[in-house]
Amino acid sequence: MGLDNVAVHWPRTGRFYDPVAPAEFVDFGEIVDVPRISAPTAALAELIAKTGTVRATAYTELVDLLLGLEGVLYATDAAAEDEDPVIDPDGCSWIASGIERFVAAHRANGEAVTFESVSTVLRSLLGDGRLAEQQLRWLETRLDALRDERGDAPQWNFTCAELGVLAAFYRRCAERGFAVYADA
Repeated sequence: MGLDNVAVHWPRTGRFYDPVAPAEFVDFGEIVDVPRISAPTAALAELIAKTGTVRATAYTELVDLLLGLEGVLYATDAAAEDEDPVIDPDGCSWIASGIERFVAAHRANGEAVTFESVSTVLRSLLGDGRLAEQQLRWLETRLDALRDERGDAPQWNFTCAELGVLAAFYRRCAERGFAVYADA
């Protein structure tokens, strides 16, 4: 069982959140027809177009690293305060913005997004900041924590296009006032 991020109407009515009709995301299906689109990108776009849902499990570690928090796509902060694991429209905007900024910075390093390329891009971005030394130490701690007991890095194999589709899902939710329910 994995984590699904399901677009829902905000705010909830009654005791439950109503899922957003997939018709709100039908245009994501056009991505499937883009020439030379990777299979994972096409599969993500097609799932969003048909269901208004992202199978978020594969992206959780990466998104947490990019945004500097734990459990972002699980909506763990929202669960503590609201008792519902929901990312509100402002949170969706924040997630989309973080992924979009990363993808824009990564394009100079190519289309393939791996643990190594993510590390390179984040070191570059943080190295120019006001608190560069402190942020780079934080980054190295986070990167080390993602390695397994043998010191091997996660085998991330994404593309910038795939992450662009992921960001577009959260952007669409933010722009249309939808929330995202984290269904684990």
